Amino acid sequence: MPSLLLIRASIAMVWFYQGLWLKVLAREPRHLKIVSSVPFLNPKQTRAALLGLGLLECAVGLWVLSGQFAVPAAFAQTALLVTMNVCGLIWASRLIPDPAGMVFQNFTFLLLAWIAAGKVLAYAHT
Repeated sequence: MPSLLLIRASIAMVWFYQGLWLKVLAREPRHLKIVSSVPFLNPKQTRAALLGLGLLECAVGLWVLSGQFAVPAAFAQTALLVTMNVCGLIWASRLIPDPAGMVFQNFTFLLLAWIAAGKVLAYAHT
């Protein structure tokens, strides 16, 4: 079984990639298009929302990497991903190349987040 640090680092790298690379540095224009599909955001707000979302994802990555409050971190990751997936499917499904694949990949990712949280709980009880 991989070490808890390796699991946390793997989860954090996904958050950093999605947040910093794809959103803050805007390396994937499709993300801006998806956020621009939110009906109550104007173009200026869309860019600010994408930047804020990217920074939030980076903060989640740092939280996961720290190993602090692993169970609340898993809940936060779940809430964030479910919210992003539901909003994406409601407002931008035509811009998501494989909606079912997105949901299955995020389910698997969240499973890893919960495994990390569970390992922390298991260590606390030994």
